[in-house]
Amino acid sequence: MSPTIQNNTIFLSPEEDARLRKNFKDRLQKCRELSGQRRIPSDPQSLRSQVIYADLMSDMQPGPQAQKDGAGLIVAYAVGTPYPPCTVPLQNLKPMGMHELRIDTHHRGRVLTVRRWGATPVVKLKICSWTVVQEVREEGEGGGEVDRLEVGLCKDVHGVDILESGEVFKVLEPWFTVGEQGELTIRIDHRSDLVCIDSTPSKADKIGRLKNTRMEVTKIAREYKEEGNAALKQRNLPLVYSKYTQGLEIIGAAKEDIACDLFRNRAHVNLLLDRLDGGKSDALASLTGLPDQKHRELDGKAYLRAGTAAYQSGDFQEAKHLFEEQQRLLPGEKEAAARISKTEQRLKERETGCYDFKKLKASLLLSSSRHGARVDAASFTRNVEIKPSPGKGRGLFATRGMEAGEVIMAEKSFCIVWANEEEALTSMTYDFRDDRIRVFPAGLCKTVVRRLIDNPSQVSKFLDLYGDYRGTESKGQSGRDGDRGKAIDVFQVHDVVARNAFGPDPRSASAGLWILASYINHSCLPNSEKEYVGDLMLLRATRSIAAGEEILHAYDLSSDYDTRMESLMRTWGFSCDCKLCVAGKADSEEVRSKRRELEREADALIEKGEGSSRLAVVKARRLVREIEGTFDEERYKGLPRMAVARVQKWISEAGKR
Repeated sequence: MSPTIQNNTIFLSPEEDARLRKNFKDRLQKCRELSGQRRIPSDPQSLRSQVIYADLMSDMQPGPQAQKDGAGLIVAYAVGTPYPPCTVPLQNLKPMGMHELRIDTHHRGRVLTVRRWGATPVVKLKICSWTVVQEVREEGEGGGEVDRLEVGLCKDVHGVDILESGEVFKVLEPWFTVGEQGELTIRIDHRSDLVCIDSTPSKADKIGRLKNTRMEVTKIAREYKEEGNAALKQRNLPLVYSKYTQGLEIIGAAKEDIACDLFRNRAHVNLLLDRLDGGKSDALASLTGLPDQKHRELDGKAYLRAGTAAYQSGDFQEAKHLFEEQQRLLPGEKEAAARISKTEQRLKERETGCYDFKKLKASLLLSSSRHGARVDAASFTRNVEIKPSPGKGRGLFATRGMEAGEVIMAEKSFCIVWANEEEALTSMTYDFRDDRIRVFPAGLCKTVVRRLIDNPSQVSKFLDLYGDYRGTESKGQSGRDGDRGKAIDVFQVHDVVARNAFGPDPRSASAGLWILASYINHSCLPNSEKEYVGDLMLLRATRSIAAGEEILHAYDLSSDYDTRMESLMRTWGFSCDCKLCVAGKADSEEVRSKRRELEREADALIEKGEGSSRLAVVKARRLVREIEGTFDEERYKGLPRMAVARVQKWISEAGKR
């Protein structure tokens, strides 16, 4: 029997569950048994045969830990053995060779330089990619040894597999271990631990051979600009970014037209790559401040790009200022006033919480595939604040009193992946820390990692969320902001996503993360409920809420006590002791079992679709009476009877037909 997915839950047979656990535990045991042993050189021809065969098979199955269901393949991988990324500047790392590698060892303070070996392909699986690499030795030392190089889940750089982004790589603080397929390999989990080195002759090398006049430097920078423009026409955005960057590196700090052009053009590419931090900073760096019409037009374009980056980041006040600067320079620009008006509408939404929901819902029907079901709206959060919650860490509290039905807050997603998008990937994870198998939105995790790498300004608010593994941030290590950008700990991101992600639609694999909403604690007796307009989460009060009262919502709406407790412990790591759960816990197993059976019978009646026939309604009313008979009147006084809610709603609707 194959596992099945129902309401985004994966059901495994006992045999499949046992097999998965055994595979992962055996691999960990193999690592421990071999730990510290010297690496045995691999046979190059054997590796070549393996990688060619695996490449041919990779389109048929994403990996050995895959399970089939009616919709395709579900990948599974292990978590719970985290390690931090390298935070040492590249120039401070000591070179090493493959012969120095030890099994299951993180070689701290070392760097290994490798190149893809021959014409070997990259095997691209759902949860990892791998190829064969050869170590790069000093001239005169002969050919280096070869081995496998494997990159984990976060292996893509803007649609390109990182192992296909170049030929030569530096592996920072290499980890030699047992990989996803049970083979010994050099393993990369943190994307920042693998640095692609441009091995092609650089125009910068020519500068050293030239007289190094400004004219010559400027000429070479212009060549890079033209090459970048040509790549832009081909929509090869990573190459475009690289060309503009190389041009800027050659031109140095000189404030001349070519430098401003390169900054302005790179700002445009940054926006296309969703690198909003870089889009804004590059656009502002391109400003000339010159008064002639040509430079006013160029500066107007720069302000437009900077304003767009600020707008897309949700910084609407800054965006308004930048759009106004564009309008000041180019008063005749047709769309400037419309952009300012749109930004003012976002500011109004942020202050008042008043939205044109009809317009927002209509926009979802017209949205492009690139933006998916994402609405153009601001977050409204002035009714709530984050404060300590006794026994629960931190929580969200009302800053004023609110009535039932009132919007408590509205929040745009920090990151969301819809089920129909290319990035969507639902997986199973086996966690060594608690011996549990879980459903996990792996596609969302990958997208969050990419956003944090590309937009460092977003890192601190994301990492402030709760996660079991605190990673490098908890140790005061901020990563490498200098030479290669910020080092993002993918294990920390995994744990934050696992504890804080929501599924907007329980019938699909869509998943998103809302920063402020993640602080809302659980109660089976909530005072709020969620609804969604695209990626805008609305939280409404279900009863009157006093100023200073904690906002609570139900993480799991299962009517059955045992199912609810298992879900809360498995996904969020806690058990609930609200009044409803205390009452449910006091029920005998016999009573809970009888209630489950009656509820299943009621659900089956509804699913049969017998409409509002008299007989069906009579059956439903009988089931309501029998289910209610399983509740102790005194113990459940004033508490909701969740097991009868669905069938009671059906009876009510049947009476209207």
